[in-house]
Amino acid sequence: MEPDVVVVGSANVDLVLPVQRIPRPGETVLAGLMTRGPGGKGANQAVASARAGARTAMVVALGDDEGGALLRDALDGVDLSLATTSDAPTGTAIITVDETGENAIVVAPGANGELTLSAEALAAVGRAKIVLSQLEIPFATVQSAAAASAYFILNAAPAAELSDDLLAEVDLLVVNETEAEAIAGPDRSALLKKVPAAVVTLGGAGAVILTQNADEIEVPGVPVEVVDTTAAGDTFCGVLAATLVTASANDSITASDLTNAVRRANVAASLSVQAAGAIPSVPHGDAIDAHYAEVYL
Repeated sequence: MEPDVVVVGSANVDLVLPVQRIPRPGETVLAGLMTRGPGGKGANQAVASARAGARTAMVVALGDDEGGALLRDALDGVDLSLATTSDAPTGTAIITVDETGENAIVVAPGANGELTLSAEALAAVGRAKIVLSQLEIPFATVQSAAAASAYFILNAAPAAELSDDLLAEVDLLVVNETEAEAIAGPDRSALLKKVPAAVVTLGGAGAVILTQNADEIEVPGVPVEVVDTTAAGDTFCGVLAATLVTASANDSITASDLTNAVRRANVAASLSVQAAGAIPSVPHGDAIDAHYAEVYL
């Protein structure tokens, strides 16, 4: 069966170090017990999309190693027929998480840096209702996916300056405040000079929706007790894409469709921060919808 959502992105083995506080430049701090688990922005978002109810496939490069095997097992529910095996080692992320749940991440791309689109992958991208990508893979691969997509969502993370050619192919940009400033400067409304629509995530404060010729729409955060913010943004992106699949069955995605999808994504992210880890913290659709009903209905 054809996937509704195709994620073109990264997968990493996460090494998570709990610390009292994240070290400053030149500083050494001691960590608690290190844990190892599956993650990576692309993998997290693909799992979030699948668990939210969308038929989801992933274009990903994994190493022929134990980390690659770990990730294949963790991506249960995601179609991996487009995954390739690289001679490079599977990507690795070192994540420090402080006592408030905030994190800092360093990624060694490994196999992610080798990801390209085969003819089969390019065809799948072209048939998908929604394609979702991030910036932990080569820009040229992101550009190819964007050009072939019917509706392309770019989560421009990690922060980077982006070419006008790439931004011209983006239907919906999802960024946090730092990433927004890297693209358009301190005035977030300037994003709309580069893309037709954007969602700026604000951490625990929620998100803001920007669309052409309309006022900003604020979606407040959902107050919760935070354990670990790792993968919260990825959960947001994956659930957003999955929820927009229903809207994309119509001719176009309206501002109302986008608002409802952002609300559901916001609820999902609030659930993810209440559990530790990346993929293990991503909630399933029934839990998302139950909490959505508590918050919005």
